[in-house]
Amino acid sequence: MNAPVANMTNWAERVDMAAAFRWTARLNLHEAVANHFSLATNPEGSRFLINPNGRHFSRITASSLVEIDANDPGTMARPDAPDPTAWGLHGSLHRALPHARCVMHVHSIHATVLASLADSRLPAIDQNTAMFFGRHVVDDHYGGMAFEEEGARCAHMLADPKITTMVMGNHGVLVIGQTVAEAFNRLYYFERSAETYIRALQTGKALRVLPDAIAEKTAQEWEAYPGFAEAHLRELKAILDEERVGYAV
Repeated sequence: MNAPVANMTNWAERVDMAAAFRWTARLNLHEAVANHFSLATNPEGSRFLINPNGRHFSRITASSLVEIDANDPGTMARPDAPDPTAWGLHGSLHRALPHARCVMHVHSIHATVLASLADSRLPAIDQNTAMFFGRHVVDDHYGGMAFEEEGARCAHMLADPKITTMVMGNHGVLVIGQTVAEAFNRLYYFERSAETYIRALQTGKALRVLPDAIAEKTAQEWEAYPGFAEAHLRELKAILDEERVGYAV
């Protein structure tokens, strides 16, 4: 990891965020410059890091992340103001939900296909989909782009700390976590899970859905799995470091 930029706080977390952005771009889970990740930097969760307005995920660095305050009404007048929808959605979540430390929102292909179905619930049909059993919510009332009113509505739906993932109907997916590693791991596995489900539907065959008790047991086992998310992000950073792509600057 490169040395922190002078006077730059939360350096390790910035590096984790930059790595998550870069790998999300490699997996093609992003969309143009329209998606956003954020990470709370104070105990109350109101101050947070977010990607700069209009910057492609593949070009984000640790030092380029912008730190803003969800309770500062002058944020959008700043010269480095975030994208208005980023402020509307992520600002609303960080303002209302201290437990939502890291928030990742994308329009990834398979999650968005799922969000486009009349029934956007993700059934537990394998070990990966079971990770989200009883832990995802479906927003069935898309109200337009994620400006502040829409963001506040979404925040209300995520008030239960057990809910880690929102299938944003007609829109995309949003995940929350306590750390960058936890949120990114969920984002990765939700997209994999959505792909598995969509491909299973395409066969036209009956689904092998897990019993609720087994699905819940598996979800709890995922939550208790020691160090898995951290190891995932650590290895991705190691690959980026070996390639000297310049994310941790």
